[in-house]
Amino acid sequence: MRYIDKEEIENIAIGAALLGTGGGGDPYIGKLMALQAIEEYGPIKLLSIEEIPDDALIVPSAMMGAPTVMVEKVPSGEEAIASFETIKEYLGKDVFATMPIEAGGVNSLLPLALAARLGLPVIDADGMGRAFPELQMVTFYLDGVSATPMVLSDEKGNDILLNTINSVWAERIARSATIEMGGSVMLAIYPMDGKTVKQSSIHHSLTYEEQIGRTIRNAKNNNLNPIDEVLKITKGYKLFSGKVSDINRRTQEGFAKGEATIEGLGEYKSKDCFLHFQNEHLLAETGEEILCVTPDLIAVLDSETGMPITTEGLRYGTRCVIIGIPSDVKWRTKKGIEVAGPRYFGYDLDFTPVEQLMGKGEQK
Repeated sequence: MRYIDKEEIENIAIGAALLGTGGGGDPYIGKLMALQAIEEYGPIKLLSIEEIPDDALIVPSAMMGAPTVMVEKVPSGEEAIASFETIKEYLGKDVFATMPIEAGGVNSLLPLALAARLGLPVIDADGMGRAFPELQMVTFYLDGVSATPMVLSDEKGNDILLNTINSVWAERIARSATIEMGGSVMLAIYPMDGKTVKQSSIHHSLTYEEQIGRTIRNAKNNNLNPIDEVLKITKGYKLFSGKVSDINRRTQEGFAKGEATIEGLGEYKSKDCFLHFQNEHLLAETGEEILCVTPDLIAVLDSETGMPITTEGLRYGTRCVIIGIPSDVKWRTKKGIEVAGPRYFGYDLDFTPVEQLMGKGEQK
């Protein structure tokens, strides 16, 4: 057990933006909410996975919706509290702790803000090891854990309690409700006991995000190349380097969808890299060669600072480096690839690990 204070929040926000693979919501908003909560209520208790009682009720908290909406519709924090109060009343049991549902963007930080306000600890784990756009794309679902009962809450005071036949239906119904509720909502979701969290979650993800953020922040101070340092700590691969020459971004079906074109510079001159995203980057390719594909992670970093750039933060002319990071082994199972692999998102190709793509240069 240890406490998370303002310095740790700054680092977690950077690491969350990187593991968010472009999505997960704007980490800057989540960072401000967490910092304000710490200012008002003090540091947040972070528990390791080993410290959770097997019979404790753990309820992850998250934001659902298009990241582009959240830039203008900033949550107050009351929405998350309303979700937790409703699910607590429904289950008839006190919540022992909360945790992130994904290691990415705002959804790594909102549970910290909520925990500070409610006086709850946060578990150092999550359900993805990255960010994904749909509710069933979590390691809990791979192990048969239900997303419901879950609660959606908006800024108007609406709360919706869902009980669905499976987590895919939870995604479909909740996505439709989210659109009607203004494009983004707060969730209390995947209630589990401590034993299930230990078995099904990806461990130590908040600590990992903190290490990534500290590495990026310290690189320049130590006259180190931040990109090289990030690749070391993530065991990642440099996929491409250039500048953004085109960006097509749209809010559609409750997601931020689009494509970005990166014009190659230096060793990549005369080539283009095409990024395809649905909240998160799902495919990086040159038109002839696949560079990296979901469920492996694709992140865009500023060429100079190494700071991660979200999909909504991509701008024409931005000089950037695209990196690929191997996903957790849970996502490389047959079920993991069925749930979050390229064919699920409509890409006519099979999953190939990024380390193989970089080693062999496999073609489409």
